[in-house]
Amino acid sequence: MKKIHVGFLMSYDYELLKNAIPKVYADADAIFLAIDKDRLTWSGSLFEVKDSFFDWVKEIDKDQKVSFVEDTFYHPELSAMDCEVLERKFLADKMGVGNWIIQLDADEYPVDFKAFVRTLRKYDSYLVNPASQPIQIATFLVNIYKFVDNGFLYIDEPTKCMTATNFPNYKVGRNTKERIIYTNHLMLHETLSRDESELAFKFENWGHSNEVNPDFMEKWRSANSQNYKDLTDLFYLEPHKWKRLNFINSKDLNEIAEKLHRNNFSPSNWFLFKKNFGQWFKFLKYFKWIK
Repeated sequence: MKKIHVGFLMSYDYELLKNAIPKVYADADAIFLAIDKDRLTWSGSLFEVKDSFFDWVKEIDKDQKVSFVEDTFYHPELSAMDCEVLERKFLADKMGVGNWIIQLDADEYPVDFKAFVRTLRKYDSYLVNPASQPIQIATFLVNIYKFVDNGFLYIDEPTKCMTATNFPNYKVGRNTKERIIYTNHLMLHETLSRDESELAFKFENWGHSNEVNPDFMEKWRSANSQNYKDLTDLFYLEPHKWKRLNFINSKDLNEIAEKLHRNNFSPSNWFLFKKNFGQWFKFLKYFKWIK
């Protein structure tokens, strides 16, 4: 127990795991890949995984850390989000309460996973009796909007991401609705940086498929390195949540991470202090009892 367990949901964008898994491999004690046994998305669409991917996993898994978890995760009577939560809970059960349960999507790449693990270890006491003191650890996403010309456009503000928990009682996606501990760690999120057909398939088959902003695709299609400063309200669900774009003249993920660090993209210490104090105060048992 008290190990670092990383789980990925494996679906139509499984090729992106070739970027994600190497980022966590050295510092994870075990890695779990959850996949629907019938190769169905949460919306019931069929996808295929090439044998070459399984060959790649065998090749890179020198320490035999990787295991596959298969079951039925598409249920037509459930919403896509309900199917997602069902899969996440199933995966977490295999990962084991008593360990740090880190669930990532295939398109999420920790910038410095070793440093994130050091942060987690400061809270190992929460693994002793997780049900009595559930917490979730948040990192911040660098949302890559689109690859253009010789670089990429990204949302010019980090967004929180529930990344790890000691007690995986998920309610919506990875959110357990329990106390959050915010950290300054970043993850590159290749959420939209794919071609148009892949993006359309994603929107049709993920947990928020019925919430996508109908005007999103036209704005995304038009964005480039010349006009990005003129575009605003860019989020694919609630447009106003992504206000502005910025541009980095590189497509190398490692170089991108270094540039973001130099630009102080991570939340400030003061911001983290305020957020963490607010969460501590909100979840004090005394105040919960009064309420």
